[in-house]
This record gives sequence, structure tokens and C-alpha cells, in this order.
Amino acid sequence: MAADCEAWLNANPVEAVDLSDSFISAEEDNGGSGVSNKNVINEINGNWVSSSSSNIQEARLKAKAKRRLRKNSSRDSGRGDSLSDNGEVVRGTSMAPTSPKSKLLDRKSRMGKGRGLPKKGGAGGKGVWGRSGEVYEPVEVDKKDPNFDEDQENCVYETVVPPLDERDFEKTVTPIVQEYFEHGDTNEVAELLADLNLGPMRSEVPSLAVSLALEAKASQRELTSRLLVDLCGSVLSHSDMESSFDKLLRDLPDLVLDTPGAPQLVGQFIARAVSDQILSKSYIDGYKGKVDCEHARAALDRAAVLLKMSMGGLRIDNHWGTGGGQRPVIQLIKEMNLLLKEYSLSGDGKEAERCLRDLEVPHFHHEFVYEAIVMVLESRGEKTFKMVLQLLKSLSLSSIITEDQMRRGYERVYMDIDEINIDVPLAYFILEQFVEKSFHMGVIGVKLRDQCPHRNRKRFVSEGDGGVVKFERY
Repeated sequence: MAADCEAWLNANPVEAVDLSDSFISAEEDNGGSGVSNKNVINEINGNWVSSSSSNIQEARLKAKAKRRLRKNSSRDSGRGDSLSDNGEVVRGTSMAPTSPKSKLLDRKSRMGKGRGLPKKGGAGGKGVWGRSGEVYEPVEVDKKDPNFDEDQENCVYETVVPPLDERDFEKTVTPIVQEYFEHGDTNEVAELLADLNLGPMRSEVPSLAVSLALEAKASQRELTSRLLVDLCGSVLSHSDMESSFDKLLRDLPDLVLDTPGAPQLVGQFIARAVSDQILSKSYIDGYKGKVDCEHARAALDRAAVLLKMSMGGLRIDNHWGTGGGQRPVIQLIKEMNLLLKEYSLSGDGKEAERCLRDLEVPHFHHEFVYEAIVMVLESRGEKTFKMVLQLLKSLSLSSIITEDQMRRGYERVYMDIDEINIDVPLAYFILEQFVEKSFHMGVIGVKLRDQCPHRNRKRFVSEGDGGVVKFERY
């Protein structure tokens, strides 16, 4: 092989400059004088050719144009560019040039072939689930398929909620009942309980609600009785109600530790349930001679007494009372007047405080102060004067009546003193004494005492006074 190369070189002598593999210079590209017109051997696109310098230049231009065409083919493949015989690039007019980004979103063929229609009739491409408006029919499973499973073909899939155990039941239902005490919507409670899989804990709902109501207010006990009526039939059955009250009677020894009056309260719940027909009338009779617990016996006796009283005209459906915010104002005023009359007869301040607190109307305590002072003005007795003053002092110290409600009650009396004086001629004089005593006992402040109205009038005295006009306040 070496001998053949040496023989070829001897037959075709070449200068050293012509053996270079580098591209021609700018002067050579422009046809400068530095290039001789003799035959040279050079490489074009990896092929050794023997030609003159002008042919080499032409071949290099063609190669350069082909490289440029291949480089832009992926971007401008749709334009139909081609290379002519003389090395010039001929631009096609079949398609307008597009950017690479638009090419990614184009569903047309990129090969420059076909009729220019979308691939797969517009049903192809990434993230495409078929042509628009196409409806897929159920696919029939081939029973000869080796992966066919007859048992799986008949399966029905449903959402299963696990049943609540005792610990999860209390954590889940307790917030629902406590929230119900705030909004009072029984339908919302029924919907929340229907979404839960209570299972065997279904009969525990009434007992949990009643046990929470024992420590609540009277208005919330009334809400609990209404809740039991609305849940019976839709969420709970009558047997669930009976089982729940049976559990309450068994748990009374434990409930008494937290609520001493639990037997009487449970008895009232039982009487109300029988009156609302969620418990049978023979429920209490079924326990006769079978109760050993004294607390359960007291509860059943209380329920039996209330049911007998209902036959005489007592309405059990409202024995818990109604919440303060839901009562008519006239009814509240009557109950406050009755409370003051009972206090004036018994003198039991603690009982008066408890009754006022049970009314659950802290925003209406100014009416109680107003009625108490009017009762003092109308009684004209020193006993009532001292008893009401002592009651207001104890209510103020215990913060049952706030300072604002106390001030509003006194100011209402100041505003109506003219009308009160028509029926009670000494109303101004008694009010001044009562306000002064209230200030000394710390019931009111200096500013409220100074606002007390005074009645000044002229009084002509006897001739022994010399006919002097005196101004006297009484």
C-alpha cells in the first residue's frame, strides 16, 4: 500500500501548500492572485477530488448551501426548500414558515406529504381523548381473554364508611350537640348524624344529648327535648329512645356526682318524652317494683307526678321554659315582677339571684332594676326599702347585674319620675333617699347620684314665718 502511494505521488507531484486540509482564505474566496490555476487535490465533504481552483470553489459553495439547508430543515421543513444544480437554494411557496413553538401545537403532518389534514382525524395528540362529540360505547369484555375474571365482572363498588366505636362516637357527636345548643337547627343535626355510620352506637345519641343538657341551661334542655322529637323516626327509632333512657337510669349514680339534681331533671326528660309520644305510656309502669337504685326511683317518681299533673291541665311541653332571647318582653316583665314579690315575702336573696340568672336575659336586667325601684316608691314601707337596697347590692357585688345595666335602670326611673309622681306624691322624696343610700352602699357612683332629679316648688308658710317664701325639697 505504501509503495502504491509513493508511485502515485511521483506521477502527480503536488506542492506543499496544496496538501493543507484547511479551508481557503478570504483572498482565495474572492479570486485573488495567490491561487494558481493548476490542478490540485482537495477534499470536499469527505471525498478527495482533483480539479482546478474554480471547480473547488464551486463545490465548496454547494456543500455550504447543503449544510445550511440541512440545519434549517427541522424548522422550515414545510417551506419546500431545495438546492438547484448550480448550488443556489430555491425557496418553496407551498407553506409559510412557522416557529418551533407553533409546530409543537400543529397536528398536521411534518413530512410535507398528504393533504394537510390533522392526524387521526383530530383525535390524536397528547392529552386528547378523541374527537369532539364522540361518545364511547361500553366495551364488551372478551371471555376468551386470559385476563378475564368472572368474579370481578360482577363486582359492585360502593363507598363504605366504617362504624364508629365508643371512643370515636363521643368525640364526633359531642361537638355536634354543643353546636346545636348555639344555633338550634335540628335539621342540620339530623343531616350530620345521617352521614355517620353510627351502627350499634345509634341508641347512645339521646343519652349523650341529655347528659350534656343536664349541665346546661334550662333553654338548652328545652332544645334537647325538641331535638329528641325531631330525631325520632328519621334518624332514631322508638326502641333506640327506650334503650337510651334505660341507660340514663342506670348511669344516674354517676351523673349525680356532677349534677346533684340529675334525678329530677331526668324525670322531667322522661315525662316530656312520654308527652311527646317518643316513649310509650307504659314505659314508667314497666319499672314498677323492679328498681333498686334510689336515684332511678326518684326520677321515675318525678316523671309520674308530672304526667298526673298534665292530666289536670299542666303543659309539660313547655316546663323547661323558653330561652330569654326568645321570650316576649311582656312575659319577661311579668316574671320579674313575680320574682320581686316572692322576694319581698320570703327575703331569700340567694333564691332571687338564682331565678334572675335562670331567666337568661343579662341584656334586660335594667328592667329588673327599674321594677325594683318602682316597687320601693309605691310601697312607702321601710322594710321593702331596705330589702330591695340589699338585693341590688348583692346582685352588683356578684356581677349578676353589670354596672351598665344598673345605670340604665336608675336612668329610666329618673326619666319616668314625673309620671310616677302622679300616683305617688312622695316619689321625689323617696327616690332621693334611695339614691343617697345606694351611693353610700356602693351600688351607684357619684355621677349617677348627681343626676337624680329634684322637685323644687314654692310653699307659702304660716304668718308666723313673716310671709317669707321658702324653697323646700321633699
